[in-house]
Amino acid sequence: MSIILGIDPALTKTGWGIISYEKGVLKFIACGHIKTNDKEDLCKRLGVLSEGLTKVIKEYDPDLAAIEETFVSKGAQSALKLGQARGALILTVAQHKIPLAEYAANLVKKTVTGTGHAEKNQIGAMIKYLLPQATPKTEDEADALAVAITHALHSKL
Repeated sequence: MSIILGIDPALTKTGWGIISYEKGVLKFIACGHIKTNDKEDLCKRLGVLSEGLTKVIKEYDPDLAAIEETFVSKGAQSALKLGQARGALILTVAQHKIPLAEYAANLVKKTVTGTGHAEKNQIGAMIKYLLPQATPKTEDEADALAVAITHALHSKL
């Protein structure tokens, strides 16, 4: 059995999801998000992301991790901040010596819903179908679970 951490990176609210995968069976373990205060400076916010992810890793002890690749649609400044947030999260995973895979948003959507251009509500509906016990409170949490599912189904576990 593999415990997989899925990460939907963002500077304001990073979603995380933990699933197990064994012999084709997906099981929900937990999900949540790490929120930063947009009034604080960037360095402090990156530290909050790292500290929050460290708590998740220590509590659930994942074997593998997966993160969504950067998708840029709002401009250079937003892309740069997202890249910095991803960097902090990737470094945190690396410091815990957890193998990390990266997946494009379109592949995550296609894996979970069957179409690479699915809407957020379609992803949420499929998460509830694939992981009936899942309790994502935000789209970020559902997206993180989708990233974890994508890793389970695309890696050779």
